Amino acid sequence: MSSLVRPVLLLCCTVFLAACGSELVIDTRYQASSQDSRAQYIILHYTSSGFERSLHTLTQRDVSSHYLISDYDPVIYRLVDENQRAWHAGESSWQGRTWLNSSSIGIELVNPGYTDEAACRRWHPWDQRQIDALIRLLRDVEQRHGIAPERVLGHSDIAPQRKVDPGPRFPWAQLVAAGVATGADPQRTRVMRQWLAGRTPAVSWFQQSLHDWGYEVPLHGELDEVTRNVIAAFQMRYRPARFNGIPDSETAAILAALVPDQASHLLNQRDPEWYQAPEHALAPRLPPCTVDRD
Repeated sequence: MSSLVRPVLLLCCTVFLAACGSELVIDTRYQASSQDSRAQYIILHYTSSGFERSLHTLTQRDVSSHYLISDYDPVIYRLVDENQRAWHAGESSWQGRTWLNSSSIGIELVNPGYTDEAACRRWHPWDQRQIDALIRLLRDVEQRHGIAPERVLGHSDIAPQRKVDPGPRFPWAQLVAAGVATGADPQRTRVMRQWLAGRTPAVSWFQQSLHDWGYEVPLHGELDEVTRNVIAAFQMRYRPARFNGIPDSETAAILAALVPDQASHLLNQRDPEWYQAPEHALAPRLPPCTVDRD
């Protein structure tokens, strides 16, 4: 090898090895002001099974959640890091955003959900200690990610055609009182209740109001099963005394309190259109048991 070629090869090898051994350096002195957390929503679920089965499903199967809260003597388990995506929401939508796995934190609570009996559906109760643990967790997650209380949702809110959890017995009122979830303003609800005086707005008004609040719902003015499922999801959360998915005056008063623009639209109409029951019979649904045997 010539005396000229050898120094050139040595120089190339040196440069190559230096490049391979150098570390990536990123300058983090500057931070953009336009940023927030990737987590925009918190979604609440019940597991519909006991703790052992729930833990196995959420850690060994193709579903997961960021947190699991056991029942009775509750323990909060973190199963997925908050910076990672958990597979808990499935096909979902809220406020125009879809597939909310990518933008939400999922919290599963061990609860059997419901048991169907011959003539009714029995919804199972919630353990108060479990709800207290949930409230503490919600406060922490909301504070760290800047998530507003109105973005704490049930699985039935984001997927009303598929899901009914956390169900009509879930104590949303306790979460609202604790400041970690949102509810309708009592004064606005009272005003609308008095103005409605037992009258029920048209299906088209319900659809538009539910859409404005965040639900995915058709806007064709007909009370089909899709619309009925959305109304039922809203009722389970905001007026669980009756959640058959049929428009009524009390549901309208609560919905109007949550969506002031639609309340104003209704109040300012010279001759509002009122709900007319469809001529065809609506499909029957299994009613909740009058007395739950807990």
